[in-house]
This record gives sequence, C-alpha cells and structure tokens, in this order.
Amino acid sequence: MIYSATGDGFDLAERPLPVPGAGEVRVRVQVSGVNPTDWKARSGASSADGGKVPNQDGAGVVDAVGEGVERLAVGQRVWLWEAAWQRDNGTAQQYVVIPDRQAVPLPDDASLDLGASLGIPALTAHRALTVADGGPGRLFPGALAGKTVLVAGGAGAVGHAAIQLARWAGATVVTTVSSPEKARLAERAGAQHVVNYRTGDAAEQIRAVAPDGVNIVVEVSPAANVELNAAVVARNAVVAIYADNGGDVINVPVRPNMAPNIRYQFILVYTVDSAAKDHAVQDVSAAVQDGALPVGESAGLPLHRFPLEQTAEAHAAVQSGVVGKVLIDVD
Repeated sequence: MIYSATGDGFDLAERPLPVPGAGEVRVRVQVSGVNPTDWKARSGASSADGGKVPNQDGAGVVDAVGEGVERLAVGQRVWLWEAAWQRDNGTAQQYVVIPDRQAVPLPDDASLDLGASLGIPALTAHRALTVADGGPGRLFPGALAGKTVLVAGGAGAVGHAAIQLARWAGATVVTTVSSPEKARLAERAGAQHVVNYRTGDAAEQIRAVAPDGVNIVVEVSPAANVELNAAVVARNAVVAIYADNGGDVINVPVRPNMAPNIRYQFILVYTVDSAAKDHAVQDVSAAVQDGALPVGESAGLPLHRFPLEQTAEAHAAVQSGVVGKVLIDVD
C-alpha cells in the first residue's frame, strides 16, 4: 500500500511490485522523512497514473537489485536521498525503485530513523559549509578547524545537521534561536554558543564570541538577518542561503558587504552539480560512521512519528513549523 498525492490530498492506493532496471535497486522502505519541499511540491504533483508518491528521504532495506549493481546487495540497510526529485515515486510507500547512487549503506549501529533524517537536511547543510572562498570543498575532522560558523535557526532540521557537521569538522559553532526551548535543542546538537535574538543584541553577543567575525553563515532567514549578518561576518566570509523564511526579497546594503568581500551563495540542493552531490553523500556517510549525526530529543532533534495512513497529517505538521523531524512509519 502506498500514498499518492492528488492535489492537496492523498489517496491510499495499491500498485504492482516495481521491478528495478539496470543500475537500480528496489528498497523496502521502513521510515520516510518529510521535508518542507515535500509538502510544497505536493499540490502541483501530477502523473500519468493519477498521483505522485511524495517524500524525498527515507531508510529501509534493499529488496532487489537490477543489472549492473555491484556495490549494494539484497538485505543491506540504506538511506535514500532525492527519491522523488523529477520522479513520480518517493519514499511514502512500501517499496521504491531508485538509482543505486541514491541508496547509501547505513552502518549497523545507525538507526533507520537517522537514515530517514539525513537526505535533504544533511546534504543542504554540507553544501552550505563548503562554498566559501578558499574552501574547504569537503568535510572531514579538522576541515573547518579555526573557522567560526554561524547557524541561523539551529533548532531546525538543516540547522541541526549544520551544527553537527560543523562540529565534526572542527569549527566553533554559534547559533541563533528564538526561544529557550530551541536554545536547549541547539545546545544538545552541539552548538558551543547559543544566542536568543529576541532577548538581547544578537550582533553584540556573536561578536563577543567571534571578535574577528564569523567565516560561514548557514542562513535560513536572509531577509530578516541581512543587517545582522553584515554586522558579524569576517573578511571573505560566505552567507549560504538555503531558504526564504521571513521574506523572499533581500535588500542587501552594498558597502557593509563590499568592504569585507562578502559572498552571498544561494543553495538549492536538488540542482547542485553531481560531483559536489557525490562528495556531500560521501562526507555525510563518513560523519554517520563516526557517530557525529545523532537524532532524537537528546541529540537536539525531536522526532514526530506518523503512520503511513496519516501522511497528510505528517505533511501538515511540517507545514505548520513543528520543531524537530517528522517521520512516517511505512513498514
């Protein structure tokens, strides 16, 4: 049984078991992860069979392999990324056929919940941390040593992954949040310095931690934070923008950003070039192997679970801005 989107709603449907072609694997999905882009894409979905299965991310077990697939085997646990990108079949179903490149081995000590929480958030965070002038272009322990990273909205899924990846790579991490509850989550994720921008001068607090400025800003609310960023960035810093929370138009002051040679880098993970995407997958996998990307309340990312038949409610929870990661138990 699967869910397929029809306009703004969902229909429970039954389909034949898909068969993997050359270079593809069939995965028995056990947990599906929901992202903001999943519900945003849902209303415009259409396909020849009358519906589109949502959700880009997930985790499960390889059930069959197509011709030419050698690096994956039946019974192997994997995490999935971009399953529904330019395709009609995402992870909100029991079985999905996907190019083997998009099924990544999951270590035995990593949970399926973790696997379903990677994908879009972790790959987006990786991209944001690797677009500065002078690099690094890859993440590994020590890659960001001596750098200060500012993560806007550290309690969100991308912010959470950015904190964890930056810490794994050796950066000093500062994050901004809007409440004590979110501050606690950011601290559990690993942020060394947490600034509640509603209770004081955020720029002053950030500069106290990073007197020479921050090197990388992972930005979720560029319109709201444009003045703050200009006040706290170091020379040759990058402001990596992956969302438009708080407004979709940015009025950037020229001189405060020109003098220190600040780069504004926009990010849409789906259209990142394939080489950079492969590097991101490899680096995220290495971080998972090192135990650097835990999820759950104790790790700063609460999990909100829904059964498959409540996929619509799961999407609504993400749309409403629930704090944490929304997961769908498929199998």
